[in-house]
Amino acid sequence: MIMRKIILFVALVLLASNAIAQKKTYLVFELIKVTPDKESDFTKVESFWEKMNEQRIKSGEILGWELWRMRDINLEYQYVMVQVFNDPAKMLHKADDAAFLTLAKKAFPAATDKDLLLSRNALIYNKDLSQTFYLEQIDQTKGRFNLSIGAVMGINLMKVNPENYAKYDTAESKIFKQEWQSRVNEGRIGAWSLLKVIPAKENGSESEISYVSLDKFKDFNQLYGSSNEFKTIRNQADQIAWQDALNAREIHSYEAVLIKKATSGL
Repeated sequence: MIMRKIILFVALVLLASNAIAQKKTYLVFELIKVTPDKESDFTKVESFWEKMNEQRIKSGEILGWELWRMRDINLEYQYVMVQVFNDPAKMLHKADDAAFLTLAKKAFPAATDKDLLLSRNALIYNKDLSQTFYLEQIDQTKGRFNLSIGAVMGINLMKVNPENYAKYDTAESKIFKQEWQSRVNEGRIGAWSLLKVIPAKENGSESEISYVSLDKFKDFNQLYGSSNEFKTIRNQADQIAWQDALNAREIHSYEAVLIKKATSGL
């Protein structure tokens, strides 16, 4: 009887561990272009959505929200907005007016329905000049990283031919990840994650980008004050493997600084 209870307990622990391991993270990742004459208007719109996203977190609609400012060297876009989900259905769901107003009334109880709907529709930035990606996280480094205001994020948008997806998945997880994990362990980087773009047929958007990797640093001191030595390239075979992986993609990279965030704490 005791042995049976032990076996049952172990089985339940394994099932629980497996369920936790299977939890995935999904992101709506938007690169935003704002012209100088619209900067103040954009700030007002984002202040509205900051309060709205706090209500979305409380309701369980999203896990978190982040606003990043692109560094001046990135002239193509000025901001990055990130919404974090634990369910792809929630990520792809478009709330109707009634659902929006239910949450908006909690954030702005004195506002009229008309004013709230006008605020929702005040998209100051030009959607044609912005890019939105629906992402599924497929890998990440181990270790706890506290994402605080002032953190720096390296954004790598990668185009890979569909016939090379399996090969590239392996390259990222078996080759690149080892290097980033080594750097996390040594305190040279905060965290690294790899995400795959959800195909256009599933989200209704078109994109040539197939993967996104995010390199997160505590601050600029960690980014520029740490060695860039590649500890996992030890011999010619490693060099060839790295070069083959690099040749399998086209990449565009950006840097951004975290200026606002809200999270459920999960």
